[in-house]
Amino acid sequence: MQTPASRKTKSPSTSHFLPLAKSLNLVLVALFTGACAHITASAAAGPELEISVNLPTVIVTTDREHANGPVDGYRATRSSTFTKTDVALKDVPATVTVVSKDLMRDIAAQSMADLLRYVPGATAHQGEGNRDQVVLRGNSTSADFYADGVRDDAQVFRDPYNLERVEILKGPGGMAFGRGGAGGVVNRVTKQASFQPINELALSIGGEQSRRLTADVGGTFSKDFAWRVNAVAEDDGSFRQGVTTKREAINPALAWHLGADTQLSINAEHLRDSRTADRGVPSRNGLPIDSDVGQFFGNAAQSHATSTVDAFNAAMTHRLSDAWAWKSALRIAHYDKFYQNIYPASAVQPNQTITLSAYNNANQRTNTFWQNDFTGRVPAGTWTHHLLVGVEVGRQDSASHRNTGFFGAAGTATSATVSTLDPFATATRFAQLASDVNSQADASIAAVTLQDMLELNTQWKLLVGARVDRFTLKVDDRRTVTTPTNLSRTDTGLSPRLGVIWSVTPATTTYLSVSESFLPSTETLSLATTTADLAPERARNLEAGVKADLGEDLAFTAAAFRLDRRDVRSADPTRAGFFVKTGLQRTDGIELGLQGKVTEQWQLF
Repeated sequence: MQTPASRKTKSPSTSHFLPLAKSLNLVLVALFTGACAHITASAAAGPELEISVNLPTVIVTTDREHANGPVDGYRATRSSTFTKTDVALKDVPATVTVVSKDLMRDIAAQSMADLLRYVPGATAHQGEGNRDQVVLRGNSTSADFYADGVRDDAQVFRDPYNLERVEILKGPGGMAFGRGGAGGVVNRVTKQASFQPINELALSIGGEQSRRLTADVGGTFSKDFAWRVNAVAEDDGSFRQGVTTKREAINPALAWHLGADTQLSINAEHLRDSRTADRGVPSRNGLPIDSDVGQFFGNAAQSHATSTVDAFNAAMTHRLSDAWAWKSALRIAHYDKFYQNIYPASAVQPNQTITLSAYNNANQRTNTFWQNDFTGRVPAGTWTHHLLVGVEVGRQDSASHRNTGFFGAAGTATSATVSTLDPFATATRFAQLASDVNSQADASIAAVTLQDMLELNTQWKLLVGARVDRFTLKVDDRRTVTTPTNLSRTDTGLSPRLGVIWSVTPATTTYLSVSESFLPSTETLSLATTTADLAPERARNLEAGVKADLGEDLAFTAAAFRLDRRDVRSADPTRAGFFVKTGLQRTDGIELGLQGKVTEQWQLF
């Protein structure tokens, strides 16, 4: 049994720097002939040393050669993620922030939360210490994550080791991505096999016994066959009492030129993440409790989250003619997730006590998505149509099982009251209550997208499009074995977008846009008798913006928006455990961005 004295923590030596650490990362870069040393000191987690060695055989290339659009340093100029047609970002009638490979390297990003700190309108959510979660324009989501444009919605942690860049669309993205939240989407663009030699090894050694090794190597087997392997191994401590993180991942990729008009790329990823599920600190009078920064509230030894991701991706592009092209993408991913935590379930009471609760949850999910997009350029007199016809089908299978934690020698209490001076308790057993989830869910998705980027003349463009989704979920509720409950629901949603783009000058564009999306009550692949009759939420975003090139290498963006969610689900005040559709949730905002080079030695984001 651990005594209170042995559990007492001492503030880490860096704790008096924490206010500064929230806003400061010091990056020192030294360049040498034939090699590069990259040294990073981060006040947030103690002194950290990162050594990145580029072997002499490396040929440095920029993202200009990447199929998804050029990136020069911190500034991106083109993208095909949002419209699925290759267009200049200044011609996209929406706010899209691109976090480039260079920026991820310079801030030594080791998580999605690290890079989202630099995105206007985005905030990294705690995610209960067991998953990536983000707040986009005031709307929290753990499902609106994508990998190379394909849904990647499991509640796991992702790593930037194999990313070319990350593109964040603000506002409803239903036309391009289908069902989802109102705030936007986060799309990870992964590194693909390159027909240039790549040899890069990076080692980070930091405070709190933190160690991280990444590798990015690649080359060619022949002039038409390329390969690439990205890998990471990480073992971290923390200034938080008992908190650790371990992670290993590998992502091999291959690319073939199957003739002058066809290219096939495939890659697979295996990632395992194991960490302490740290729920943070409780509140007192509406503010975080003033406690030792390293104090763990609950039981770190009984709070852990593990996830394993095995994914296979294949994409083929084929030029049908001078005007038309076809892209087909397949993603099959299996997610195995388990987490358990003992955490503060109440605010601090006047007598300086808190209530601790506990539970664990296991989830296994398999996603299969197949996308086919046909893009073409059709002249029509003085106008030009840039057309997209897309079809997507998918299936998601998910099994979830939750247990409640019990406390005390008899193992019958579902909570424990402890002092904030010693906020520790041990759960003596875990078992399922009647209200705990135990279900098998099967979802099927079918969608069609039609889009036209109409080029009226050199100054005016019009984007009009819509996607129709049919989403069916069937749930086998296994909590009552003798009389199982089978529930199902089918929703069909329309997600339109209309945008007008005016090129005031070759360097400056303005736009107006309206977009919508829908969020089924079954979005998280769960369904209960209390939610089966709830229609989807709807979201609408009205936006006006300007995008300007400030010289050759610096870009400025500004947008004003109004984001409305309708039919928001709320607890029914007259029936406990049931929900009703309420009125409107509105977010008004302004976003400003500045990216690019000020001088050859100074970049801004």
